[in-house]
Amino acid sequence: MKRKRDEEGEKKKEMEIVWQTPANPPERHDYIFRNGRRHVRPYYFEFISHVKNRWAGKTIVDLFAEEFKGRPYEYYVSAVKCGRIQVDGQKVPVSYVVKSSQKISHFLHRHEPPVLALDVSILNKEPDVVTVCKPASVPVHPCGQYRKNTVVGILQAEYNLVPLFPIHRLDRLVSGLLILARNASKADIFRQQIEAGKVQKQYVARVIGVFPEYEKLVDVNINYNPREGRSTAEAGNSSSDTTLKGKAACTKFTRISTNGTHSIVSCEPITGRTHQIRVHLQYAGHPIANDKLYLSKEVVDRSTEGMSADKAAANSDPSLSSNFGQICSCENEEYSSEDFSIDPMCTNCPNLAPKGYDGHEGGLWLHCVRYSGPGWIYECPYPDWASLG
Repeated sequence: MKRKRDEEGEKKKEMEIVWQTPANPPERHDYIFRNGRRHVRPYYFEFISHVKNRWAGKTIVDLFAEEFKGRPYEYYVSAVKCGRIQVDGQKVPVSYVVKSSQKISHFLHRHEPPVLALDVSILNKEPDVVTVCKPASVPVHPCGQYRKNTVVGILQAEYNLVPLFPIHRLDRLVSGLLILARNASKADIFRQQIEAGKVQKQYVARVIGVFPEYEKLVDVNINYNPREGRSTAEAGNSSSDTTLKGKAACTKFTRISTNGTHSIVSCEPITGRTHQIRVHLQYAGHPIANDKLYLSKEVVDRSTEGMSADKAAANSDPSLSSNFGQICSCENEEYSSEDFSIDPMCTNCPNLAPKGYDGHEGGLWLHCVRYSGPGWIYECPYPDWASLG
């Protein structure tokens, strides 16, 4: 009898699910390193949203099926029935009609995309500021599918640095200097200096061809298309009859060296538009040498990349089993011998990375080397690819 009770206790323990929220901090043991990539051990997470006015009047299933199309309709029916989708903290029937401002919770087995397994090295650590060398492929802060696999998350997990306030942006594929304030008041000082135009920025890029020896100023509007995930340069000027949709953008370029095939170029953006340096280098006829997005004028529809966890799901039907606690050793070509919990309702399991992830993604040859403002300068070493020797 005792043995039977012990077995039932073990089974119950195996089926327990610990749901995480944004309040749960990343920890060192959350990461798995394999084949040059930093993975996050999949975890259960509660996504919270509130019913918008345009959602009101729809059934809970129709709302999810219409607004989050990455998963099949049958998944949402099953998720509502088993309580993976709740309204105001309560299970509801599939026919439940939502009302404006109600809280909706979606409980998911979350898989974050891997990033390059490079250290987030600390360059300077001061009472109010910390500067780091951000590796390429790692987002600065939680966004989209990324939460723990971010610079802020890694610094919290490995150095217990919290809170942190990034004071400037670096695109996910860009490496180099990142400045983070350690309190809100210091972050606000930086923000005011940036908005007042008192902060100077310098990057280094490796571009195709022999860049002109003289200093080159590119003053061309940039129009960002969020659906395609890319920007375009708009030729023209304010005195012409053509209406420019983009925002004013200006970048100063200076050649550092060249080997006849590639050039190392100093880039000083005067404004701060999305992909500004990349687009202005393309416009100048010298795109970054490994920038797949801007080496060709062909528009690649990236609307299915970098999606939220809802949209990243595959279109296969999930298993409806409730045996949540099993442990599996994945035998994929890339993800083998690492144990993590398999959720039979998860459309990403048994893979470690989310479906749709391109495992061959690397970093751009674009690196932030210097930020300076009133009475302060922060710098970062040049990357190895900046040497043409």
